[in-house]
Amino acid sequence: MARRDLISALTAIVGSGHVLTDEAVTKGYRTDWTGRWEGRATAVVRPASTDEVSAVVRACAGAGVAVVPQGGNTGLVGASIPHDGEVLLSLRRLDAVDAVDPVEQTLAAGAGTTVAAAQAAAAQVGLMLGIDLAARESATLGGAVATNAGGLRVVRLGATRAQLLGIEAVLADGSVLRRWTGLVKDNVGYDLVGLLTGSEGTLGVVTRVLMRLVSRPAHVHVVLVGVASLAAATEALAGLRRCGLTIEAAEYFHSDGLELVTSRLGLRAPFGGDFPTYLLVETSGLAEADVLDALSGLGPLLGDATVEAGPGSRLWAYREGHTEAISAAAVSRGGAPLKVDVAVPLRRLAAFEAAVRDRIGERFPDVQVVTFGHLAEGNAHVNLLGLAGASADEATDLVLRLVIDHGGSISAEHGVGRAKQPWLSLARSPVDIAAMRAIKNALDPAGILSPGVLLPPPVSS
Repeated sequence: MARRDLISALTAIVGSGHVLTDEAVTKGYRTDWTGRWEGRATAVVRPASTDEVSAVVRACAGAGVAVVPQGGNTGLVGASIPHDGEVLLSLRRLDAVDAVDPVEQTLAAGAGTTVAAAQAAAAQVGLMLGIDLAARESATLGGAVATNAGGLRVVRLGATRAQLLGIEAVLADGSVLRRWTGLVKDNVGYDLVGLLTGSEGTLGVVTRVLMRLVSRPAHVHVVLVGVASLAAATEALAGLRRCGLTIEAAEYFHSDGLELVTSRLGLRAPFGGDFPTYLLVETSGLAEADVLDALSGLGPLLGDATVEAGPGSRLWAYREGHTEAISAAAVSRGGAPLKVDVAVPLRRLAAFEAAVRDRIGERFPDVQVVTFGHLAEGNAHVNLLGLAGASADEATDLVLRLVIDHGGSISAEHGVGRAKQPWLSLARSPVDIAAMRAIKNALDPAGILSPGVLLPPPVSS
C-alpha cells in the first residue's frame, strides 16, 4: 500500500483532524521528554476508542508499516518514539475514567488517562490509586502499564503490575484481547495481563485498564532527615522500620541535587546547616509523637530532621523538584542530561554511587553527576550533566557495567526501550532472551509493534 493510500485509510478510521503528517505539528510526538530521542513518523494517529485502535493496527499491518504506541511521552529510554517512518499511535484521547467501584475497589479507565486524573477519581470515593509518579500530571495509565512503572509507592504497594487486575489490548493483527474479571483470585491459564505489563508496546497496544484501588492511609506524616552519607540514610531507614513505622515511601537525594532544586524553584534550604545526604520518608498509621520517638531512636545517625503532616507538599517538593532542576541545569550547560535508571541491592547502593562518581570523574572530568532515587528499592536515578552527545553510549556502558558489577538491574522502572537495548545481554542470559523473542514472534510474527524496542534485531541466517 502506498503511503497516500495508508493515510487515506487511517483518515477514514479516525477522521482527518486526527491524522497528523506535518513535521512541525508532529515534532512534540516524535521527540521524547529528554530531548535525546527524535525520529521520523509516517503519521501521528490519534484514535478515540479500542475499535479505532484495532482498525488502525489492522490497516498498518496490511500495509506492512510498523506501529509505535505512545501515552504521555514521559519515558526516558526512547520506547515510544518512532525511529524510521513508523505510524505513531497516540493514545491520549482514550482518557475517560469509565467507572470507579468503591465496593470492589477498582477503577476502569482508558489508557490515555493520566495518573493524576485517576488519582482524583479514586479520591472522590475515599480510595487511592496505588501508583504515584512525579510525572503524574502527564504520565498515563497505559504508559505505566507498558513500562511496569514503579514510582513513589513501590515500597508498600508494589509496581504497576501489582495494581493491575484487567486489561484490554490490541494485538499485532488488530484482534482485541480482553481480560477483565477484576478478581484477585483468577488462575485460568497464562497470566497475559502480567505478560503485557512491562512489554513496552512490543506485544500489544494497551487501550483500557482495570486498576486495583487501596484504602487511604491514616495519620500520614512526611519526615525529612539530614544525614552524613547514603550509607547512613540506609541505616536510618532500617531503624525507622524497626520502630514499627509503616513506610509509604522512602526517597533520597544529596546536597548537590538539593542545591539545584532550591535555586531552580526558589525554595529555602530545609535546615539551618547543610548535609551530604537527605532521606525523605512518608509514614502512616501512627501519631506525630510516635514518629518523633522513632526519630529520637536514630541517635547519632540523625543530623537534623523535620516532620510535616501529610500530604507533606513542602517537604516532597525538595525531592520531586529534582527532575525539573536537573534538566534546567543540563540545558544551561549545553544539552539534555543523560538519565540512567537502575537498581542495585540496598546494601551495595552507596558503593555503587561512589564507583559511578569515581569512574565518571576519571573518564569525563567536566561532567557533573547528580543522583537521587527510591531508597527502599535501591533504585538510583543517575544523571550526567554536561556530557557531549557522542559520549552518551560510552558513559551509559560505564554506568551499566558498574550496575552489573554490584549485582543490580540495568532498568528499575523506565524499561529498556531503545536506550538500553544494546546492553540487554548484560542483564539477561541467552536462554532468557530467546524465550522473550519466542513470545514476541508468537504474538507479533511480522514484528510491526515497536520494532527496535527492548529486544535486539534478530540475527539473520
